[in-house]
Amino acid sequence: MEIDKAIGESDDKRLKTKYNNAIFVIKRALALYSTEEVAFSFNGGKDSTVLLHLLRTGYFLHKKELTCSNGGLSSFPVRTIYFESPSAFTETNSFTYDAAQTYDLQLDIIRQDFKSGLEALLKANPIRAIFLGVRIGDPTAVGQEQFSPSSPGWPPFMRVNPILDWSYRDVWAFLLTCKVKYCSLYDQGYTSIGSIHDTVPNALLSVNNTSSSKEKLFKPAYLLSDGRLERAGRVKKNASVKNDRDSDSHKHEVLLASVIAVGDEILSGTVEDQLGLSLCKKLASVGWSVHQTSVIRNDIDSVSEEVDRQRSICDMVFIYGGVGPLHSDVTLAGVAKAFGVRLAPDEEFEEYLRHLISEQCTGDRNEMAQLPEGITELLHHEKLSVPLRKCRNVIVLAATNTEELEKEWECLTELTKLGGSTSLVELYASRRLMTSLTDVEVAEPLNKLGLEFPDIYLGCYRKSRQGPIIICFKGKDNARIDSAVQALRKRFKEGVFVDMK
Repeated sequence: MEIDKAIGESDDKRLKTKYNNAIFVIKRALALYSTEEVAFSFNGGKDSTVLLHLLRTGYFLHKKELTCSNGGLSSFPVRTIYFESPSAFTETNSFTYDAAQTYDLQLDIIRQDFKSGLEALLKANPIRAIFLGVRIGDPTAVGQEQFSPSSPGWPPFMRVNPILDWSYRDVWAFLLTCKVKYCSLYDQGYTSIGSIHDTVPNALLSVNNTSSSKEKLFKPAYLLSDGRLERAGRVKKNASVKNDRDSDSHKHEVLLASVIAVGDEILSGTVEDQLGLSLCKKLASVGWSVHQTSVIRNDIDSVSEEVDRQRSICDMVFIYGGVGPLHSDVTLAGVAKAFGVRLAPDEEFEEYLRHLISEQCTGDRNEMAQLPEGITELLHHEKLSVPLRKCRNVIVLAATNTEELEKEWECLTELTKLGGSTSLVELYASRRLMTSLTDVEVAEPLNKLGLEFPDIYLGCYRKSRQGPIIICFKGKDNARIDSAVQALRKRFKEGVFVDMK
């Protein structure tokens, strides 16, 4: 009961809410399944350490309600699973075995891979549910809820996730408030512990050492101010995708943008997409060329594939729709997957949401504050109630109508002028010519002109089938535009082309 008492005496209202929600999930699971039918997966990390103490407390409170007794907890009979790995840190192993002895855990040590070990365990025991220390933002948490059946192809059991909506800050608030022991690596600058092959101390906690010692010193994990960077100590195995547009051969070209709309309602014809048209006009007005517009269904993989394709082709990708707390709001998860990162709680963004929707921003609604980890920049503006989100060269817009888009666009371009990180307004020149010549007559000269002026964007269109052809010239150099126009005019009789305003 020391845990329950410590939380009760705390002034941290957010922690109390998280704690009460987690205890409710645990008690609910213990009411649905017998003690023999549940297990607890423990790995010695901070998340599972939190869950260990929540489980012990929840078990005690559950038994207390059943027996109406205030007696102490003599034992904790829930089966505890530990997947021991030869690549685990010795400190992790030591802490796990010490915890098992201290709290009298029934520890089942499994030395197989996770899936094979589970299959053997569930075959030999009547386990129907397993408590996991999974948090939203973990690589395995996509699509999970507090009660989620195991994935297809895995042995059948119920995944119980009491701390699914907890952030990095919540985990450390609990551990420090309750004054419980945790793995010593966290006091050495490790903020997320994997194997000895892919984990190093978080460089953001490095201490400037003025002594002659060459040994690097790090502050403890709970002093990491930005929980989004929890996994910054994990070694990146995948090289980032190179943007082909970064090469010098393209430095004179008009910048390319892509526009992605996410929404089944657009594809079904229920809603007419006005934002795409408006955004294309705004991009053209500041000198950008729109490479492609696309409408994607509300599906994480579909969004991920489209974002990944467009971000490697274009200088900037704009995406809107599918942003919110509903099950169909998958845009940010798709963006995160496209970059090979996870969604992680962003405490700064959550504070904006808290001011916006007050106490509604608790529990599952914290999913609205999950952002792609390590790649998200918040673009602040006083006219916006919440900042815009920029994930490298992908800008996520929250607008749902043209009026909201107008405000976001105004703020975005103003931020650029003020020296922000996203350069949207580019110096460029443009001219338009109109002619009554046929398509056949202008086709070959325009093809040759394109080869002669590869740095100039040439576009042609008609407003009607029988109307005149309008030829657009866009580029960063006004003199080059003029030269291209003169070169085209020399190929035809005088007066064939008329300048348009």
